[in-house]
Amino acid sequence: MARVASGATVPGLGESGTPARPFLKWAGGKAKLAHFILQRAPERFNRYHEPFLGAGAVFFALRSQRALAARLTDVNAALIETFQVVRDDPDGLSGALAPMADRYLPAAHEERARFYYEVRASIPSSAAARAARLIFLNRTCFNGLYRENRSGRFNVPHGRYVRPAIIDLPLLEACSRALQSAELACGDFESACARAAEGDFVYLDPPYHPLSATASFTSYTSAPFGFAEQVRLRDAFESLARRGVAATLSNSDHPAIRELYEGRGFLLETVEMSRAINSVGTKRAPIQELLISNFG
Repeated sequence: MARVASGATVPGLGESGTPARPFLKWAGGKAKLAHFILQRAPERFNRYHEPFLGAGAVFFALRSQRALAARLTDVNAALIETFQVVRDDPDGLSGALAPMADRYLPAAHEERARFYYEVRASIPSSAAARAARLIFLNRTCFNGLYRENRSGRFNVPHGRYVRPAIIDLPLLEACSRALQSAELACGDFESACARAAEGDFVYLDPPYHPLSATASFTSYTSAPFGFAEQVRLRDAFESLARRGVAATLSNSDHPAIRELYEGRGFLLETVEMSRAINSVGTKRAPIQELLISNFG
């Protein structure tokens, strides 16, 4: 991996020196896995693509290492709009978040809950206000989980954090600076992969295939991500390989996923990661995750 020379301006740092990192909590976020992916990234590539953006942990980690032209995509339109506001209007975003934090943080739990559900039911008219709503809900909802019902409405109940970080100005500034080199788009992973060109690098982080019948959370939008989508993703991964696009994909180490990718010339390896989103703390035991690359 390329390293930043001593005394050079570090990409992705805000003026306060705060490093850019995810400003959202995200089920399945890759903050802990990011360094494994960075270690395995190509030494040189033209453009970076992330078709399942989520909280953007891998993008922010990679951006801290090198100057980076990137195209970041997600099927979740509200998420992409929030990233666009962080990039283009951090002042408007902080202005919309501040009164929410001022009302929520001093309140007792019952009043906090009433305000939370009031915000959850609201439909703001401006992009900055919608982004503030998403960040506020993300920071104060149960377990930091993003989930939509079949109507596309956020439906996670209120959480019980004592002092959630509703507004972090240095972090938003750092993320805004890091995102200046990124193109943001709402769309399906297949179309996002189709835009990658020879010499680019793609990281794919789909909703993981469930390891058991009870581990069924596989979607952050109203559209499910089932095994048919896993097959479609495998086909897109193969297409990237044929076109000379370096790609790495992460998923659960499940026999059905291994069967999709084994015997096709890809490199498969396992890494042990802690489980972060189980509602029962004692069930957050380490699990094996699968990293698949189409280059050596």
